[in-house]
Amino acid sequence: MNNQVLFTHKDLVERSKLGDRKTQYKLYSLYVNAMFNVSVRMVKSKEDAEDILQESFIDAFKNLDSFRYESTFGSWLKRIVINKSINHLKLKRIPLIALEEHENWIPQQEEDIKEEDLDISSIKTAIKQLPEGYQTIINLYLIEGYDHVEIGEILGISTSTSKSQYHRAKKKLVGLMS
Repeated sequence: MNNQVLFTHKDLVERSKLGDRKTQYKLYSLYVNAMFNVSVRMVKSKEDAEDILQESFIDAFKNLDSFRYESTFGSWLKRIVINKSINHLKLKRIPLIALEEHENWIPQQEEDIKEEDLDISSIKTAIKQLPEGYQTIINLYLIEGYDHVEIGEILGISTSTSKSQYHRAKKKLVGLMS
C-alpha cells in the first residue's frame, strides 16, 4: 500500500488527536455510513449496530494516539467495529456450529450455479437463511475480505476451523441458491 493511501485524511486524524470536536465530527461523517453497514451485516439489528457504531467511534477517538498509519484510518476503524460486533455476538452467545449439527441441514451434492442466475438480492436473502455462525464467517471472508488467519484471531478459533466453517457455509449457501 502506498503512503498516499495510508495517509488518507491524515490532517483530520491529526487534528482529531488534538481533541478538535469539529474535525472529529468530519471524520465521523466520512465513515459512519460504511461502518454502520459493516456492523449491521454482522449483528443483523439496526439498533444493535447503531450502539456498536457509537461505542466504536468513542473507542477510536479515545485511542487515536495508538493509530500509527500502519493501515488506513478506515481499515483501523473497521477492525474496531468488527471486533465490537463480534463481541456483541459472543455476548448473545451465537455459536459457530458444525453444519451437520444444524437442524435444517440436508446432505446434498454441490450444484453448479450459473453466474447469470445470481443477483445481489438473492445472495443476500440466501445468506440471511444461513445459521448465524455461518453468516459471520461468510461476512468476514467474502464481504469484509479477511483471510482465515485473521478470522481465526477475530473469532478466537483456529485457522482450520475458520476454513472448514467457511467451506460448510459456502456449501450450504450454494444449496440455498439452487
